[in-house]
Amino acid sequence: MNYFGIHKPLVSYFHYNESHKTDILLKRILKGENCVIVSDAGMPTISDPGENLICECAKNNIRVEVVPGPSALIAALAVSALPTGRFTFEGFLSTNKRVRNLHLEDLKDEKRTMIFYEAPHKLLKTIKSLFEALGDRRISISREITKIYEEVARITLKEALEKYKEKPPKGECVIVIEGKEDCDDLQGTDVEDAIEIAKDLISKGNSMSKAAKLAASKTNLLKNDIYRGLLKELGIRNSAGLLHKDSVFSAI
Repeated sequence: MNYFGIHKPLVSYFHYNESHKTDILLKRILKGENCVIVSDAGMPTISDPGENLICECAKNNIRVEVVPGPSALIAALAVSALPTGRFTFEGFLSTNKRVRNLHLEDLKDEKRTMIFYEAPHKLLKTIKSLFEALGDRRISISREITKIYEEVARITLKEALEKYKEKPPKGECVIVIEGKEDCDDLQGTDVEDAIEIAKDLISKGNSMSKAAKLAASKTNLLKNDIYRGLLKELGIRNSAGLLHKDSVFSAI
């Protein structure tokens, strides 16, 4: 605002005064004033004050425009190395144990990638709750995104419990968690379909060997048959023809 030469008084607008200030701001806007919602970090209205004011403006047919700004959840998802095609943003988990447990119970069978926000002093407790509710899964924990001490930890929930047990991180965190693996009964699937399942698992970060093993467990086919099919389809020679390592696929 200073850059554009707009010099107006700032009005504090946060969680504890949002309800009261929304009415005051709405009255001023209805009288013809313009209002700009800004945030010192993150995107207004996304786990941040502003949602109530936007809703009231919509009810009163007040035009609302958006200037896209920083969004921690999208930035963290982009660098998570987890599936980005479908995801669900879950915000902050409640500090109320019962509410938090009900929230996590609803997510046990969620197949989409899940994104949470968390404060550093509550991170370990949240990781523990996630581990107990969802089991061990691949996660990405990002902190200080776009800042000098930016860090992205691509680990599992179990590894995160050890990592942050002694030294909690500094700065706000974004937790990205892989969704539940689709374990529908796939018996009767032929080898070609099993190979496609394995290729999808490889694209999600699994080695060729592990992908073949997981595909075998899902389809009741032999791991070796799936593995050989992968080698053939990807043009990788087996041990009799020189090449056989998972790293070869990664290079391709």
